[in-house]
Amino acid sequence: MSEENKDIGILKEIAELLNEGTDTKDILTGVLKKLLQVTGLQTGWIFLMDEQGTHHLAADDSLPPALAANQKERMCQGGCWCVNKYNNKKLTKATNIMECKRIEEAIEEHAGETCGLTHHATVPLGAGKERFGILNVGSPYKTHFNKNELALLEAVAYQIGTALKRIKLTQREQETALVAERNRLARDLHDSVNQLLFSLSLTARAGVEMTEQEDVKHTFGYIKDLAQEALGEMRALIWQLRPLGLENGIVSSLRSYAEMLGLTIHTEVTGVACIPGKVEEALWRTGQEALANCKKHSQITEVNLIFHAAKDQVVMVIKDQGCGFHFKENVEIPTLGLKNMRTRTESLNGQFLIKSNLGSGTEIEIRIPF
Repeated sequence: MSEENKDIGILKEIAELLNEGTDTKDILTGVLKKLLQVTGLQTGWIFLMDEQGTHHLAADDSLPPALAANQKERMCQGGCWCVNKYNNKKLTKATNIMECKRIEEAIEEHAGETCGLTHHATVPLGAGKERFGILNVGSPYKTHFNKNELALLEAVAYQIGTALKRIKLTQREQETALVAERNRLARDLHDSVNQLLFSLSLTARAGVEMTEQEDVKHTFGYIKDLAQEALGEMRALIWQLRPLGLENGIVSSLRSYAEMLGLTIHTEVTGVACIPGKVEEALWRTGQEALANCKKHSQITEVNLIFHAAKDQVVMVIKDQGCGFHFKENVEIPTLGLKNMRTRTESLNGQFLIKSNLGSGTEIEIRIPF
């Protein structure tokens, strides 16, 4: 088989893998394994990068012990020449890297066997003007990649970048569909169950006024109270599904939600930015939980909301001067609601901070980059 036909076969096999999957980690792991298998290269890894230049190890195959040690700590932390070159936008095509900084440091620190790996080729992953990260591949004692090898790696990297773009667009479509379904469900609940509960409450109130028998009055009163309680729960559920005022911004929505809870909210807003939908959704959900906690636990009805939007991150602080609770950093978060808030924030590479002491109120700070 000619070299050209072999390369076409490799690209075909990889394209088939990329077209089958929807999970980023599974796709990248499978493609990397296939690439090494068909090219005869021994090891490789893929770094995905965010807009701040922070990298994370998305896939790897056959790392030498020096790089795989301590749960691949050396691969997950610190900088290197290929990452720096990518972040400086000097990595625009497949290229030979003279030496691997991580391997070099591992040798200097006697961190384990490197199995003869000293160099690797680096290829940027992208689709159009959108950049996703880098693909690194190498083999023991291989210090140079020829023009044809780099061209093949570049073609594979382009396929990977296109697949990542497809997955991103698919996820965006799913998120849009989820929002539409939430809105539909909220409308249905408002127009059906909510109205039925309201009618039940009015009927029970009329029943109280129409009867003279105390036991019947008591029964109708009990029904009225249950209906009012259920109506409140239903309104809160509808709020969760479709927050009123979110189209006017997250601060407007949280202000309306606080008022619905019976809280007096003081807001301070600085900065202007177009916040991505995912970030806005996370801010709404965490802010909602924080305000609900103020209502349930703080024993006061006033709360402060500070919101600052910068060009690359948003900061939201919700604090009260209520009873507070005993909390220490580096100690497990005490409630499921607070844990969910932290998980939601950290899923977007954000920071979730709590400050609270008995008698001194509670402050929750959320920082999310975008």
